Amino acid sequence: MQRVNYCEIDLDAIRHNVGVMRSHIAGGAAFLAVVKANAYGHGAVQVARAALEAGASMLAVAIPEEGIELRRAGIDAPILVLGGVEEAAADAIVAAELTQVVFDEARIRALSAAGVRLERRAKVHLKLDTGMSRIGVRTAQEAQTLTRLIDSLPGIELTGCFTHMATADEPFREGTLDQIARFEALTAAIAQVHPAPIVRHAANTASIFRYPQAHYDMVRGGIALYGYPPVPEAQGLWPAMRWVTRAVYVKTIAPGDQVSYGGTFTASRDTRVMTVPVGYADGYRRGLSGKGCVLVHGQRAPILGRVCMDQVMVDVTDIPGAQTGDEVVLLGAQGDECISAQEMADWLGTISYEVLCSPSARVPRVWLHA
Repeated sequence: MQRVNYCEIDLDAIRHNVGVMRSHIAGGAAFLAVVKANAYGHGAVQVARAALEAGASMLAVAIPEEGIELRRAGIDAPILVLGGVEEAAADAIVAAELTQVVFDEARIRALSAAGVRLERRAKVHLKLDTGMSRIGVRTAQEAQTLTRLIDSLPGIELTGCFTHMATADEPFREGTLDQIARFEALTAAIAQVHPAPIVRHAANTASIFRYPQAHYDMVRGGIALYGYPPVPEAQGLWPAMRWVTRAVYVKTIAPGDQVSYGGTFTASRDTRVMTVPVGYADGYRRGLSGKGCVLVHGQRAPILGRVCMDQVMVDVTDIPGAQTGDEVVLLGAQGDECISAQEMADWLGTISYEVLCSPSARVPRVWLHA
């Protein structure tokens, strides 16, 4: 590592968070760990292994490439691909033994043909749109038509169906209760034409803590896996990511001196400026300019002026002893202080999910307690 700039990932926190979510599961439902988007920036292979060790029985990714990465790393647990795919991806999906989400005839036929070619059975989950209006079938007739199609074709097998909750993390409950009712109606319609048991799942992270009636056969744990609660009921989680760097320069500027592009900060006193070798090319967002802060010696150091592509300047005037080489924490704890992904999201006007996904590929991940 030529530059001190890395995300420290605590895999014990991942294991702990799986345990927290599993303790809320009703009726013996299985636990699926969502490791899409490189496990929300935490490292898909390492997080997947930790989650499986802690009791997850299935994994979920967004695209086939993410599932294939896990297979190449030797992970043989069931993997669900949550997003729609090109028909041309069918062979790769079947070869990697991924379970693919389906919601239309073309993809079902493509997966069936791939299963026949490869002499395997493509496993699929039928996506039901109960209110997200993203992907999935909306009516009982559509669900039955596609179920019959799957059952009539060689090389393909219906092993599950699911939906996704749009407002389970909101204070009003009517929308989620309506989605649960729609899901039950659609799954009942599927059972009329496919009496063999399949895995039904509807609960996202918020629903794990709020809607035990939606746990069915399996629940899907996402943001809480990484230590962030989508609802107040999600207590006892441990954040898993800590983003760390080291100061490369400290200088004193005079009143009237300006800092960074555009001169948006002007010193009103003698000011000690620390330069940190991280910028928006690392995923430390430019929107933090003049809003955010970092931790130095366990104290908050405000950002001065605009975040640059590769560097950012912070005010350490009131932090005695701050100097070149000091550890700087961009995200996470240092001493008694902590900058959470939620606090950073509030500065940016976004959500903790986006913050956790922000550190770019040039920020190495370092895994603790592997």
